[in-house]
Amino acid sequence: MDISSTQFWLALLEIIWVNILLSGDNAVVIALAARSLPVAQQRTAITWGSAGAILLRIVLTLVAAKLLLLPWLKIVGAILLLYIGVSLLMPEGESDGEAKEYGSLWAAIRTILVADLVMSLDNVVAVAAAAHGDTVLLVLGLAISIPLVIFGSTLLLKVIERLPVIVWLGAALLGFIAGEMLVSDPVLTPYVDSFSSSAQASAHQLALAAGAVGAIIVLLSGKFFQAKAQAD
Repeated sequence: MDISSTQFWLALLEIIWVNILLSGDNAVVIALAARSLPVAQQRTAITWGSAGAILLRIVLTLVAAKLLLLPWLKIVGAILLLYIGVSLLMPEGESDGEAKEYGSLWAAIRTILVADLVMSLDNVVAVAAAAHGDTVLLVLGLAISIPLVIFGSTLLLKVIERLPVIVWLGAALLGFIAGEMLVSDPVLTPYVDSFSSSAQASAHQLALAAGAVGAIIVLLSGKFFQAKAQAD
């Protein structure tokens, strides 16, 4: 696609817009992972985590169609998201002086990258469609999105400092996404379709129910580990 054409710039704006719309949950994870770092390191974690996540998204988008057809991929991704969601609710320190779970810069960046990688499996399809097969357009669009994602994460981090309940809402969001992702795996599609027919519910309704279960699992697990830490 010619870079001087109107079509190129319209497609570029479309990619940026789509990525902003689809990055809301990713911004939540970025902010949650960086929240327990020293203030001086928070921006570093957000910047490098966001940049690395966008690079991973570019790679994912280039092979999106094939990736989404791989069996078990979404199941593994759902389990990872559940783990990350629960981890974000784990007590940040123990009475014996043990280091915080997310107190290290690299641990926060790693969490951002893994969570974004998993949650981008579905999102990249929309981004790939907006790029119309043009790799240069794809890379430019996602690269320009980096500062926008960083701004959103930084703003959310400040809100979290004032409203700690957002940590629980963010973790529940991860559980919800995990539930929805789990039932959309190709391996489970025949069982999901069969159950939907017998329950007289649509696949979308079943996905919402699975998402609700995932959110509940994360919240209950977080409550359990926090209660256990207090008892110890």
